Amino acid sequence: MSNQVAPLIAGMAVAAAAYAGKYGIRAWQAFKARPPTARMRKFYEGGFQPVMTRREAALILGVRESTPTEKVKEAHRRVMVANHPDAGGSHYLASKINEAKDTMLRRTKGSNSAF
Repeated sequence: MSNQVAPLIAGMAVAAAAYAGKYGIRAWQAFKARPPTARMRKFYEGGFQPVMTRREAALILGVRESTPTEKVKEAHRRVMVANHPDAGGSHYLASKINEAKDTMLRRTKGSNSAF
C-alpha cells in the first residue's frame, strides 16, 4: 500500500505547485498592468503663475488651502530648509516659497517676488 501512496502524494505536490505558479503569474501580470501613477507621487507639472494664487501657494508648501496658520509656518520652514540659498538652493525658489507663505497667511495682494 505504501508503494502506491508515495507517487500519489508526489503527483498532488506537483499539481499544487503548478496551480500556485499559475496564480503567481496571473497576480504578477495584474500588478504590472496597474497604472504607474497609483504607486508614485505625482508632482505638479508646470511653471509659476504670474500672480500667485492660494492654490499655487498650497501646492508649493505641500499643504491644503484651508490649513491653519501654524501648519503653514511649519510647512514653510520644512520647504525652506530644503531649498535655502545658503544651503545650495535657488534664490528664485526661496522667494517663491516666501511668497507662498505670505499668500497662505494673506499678507500680500500681489507678486512680491524679486524675480
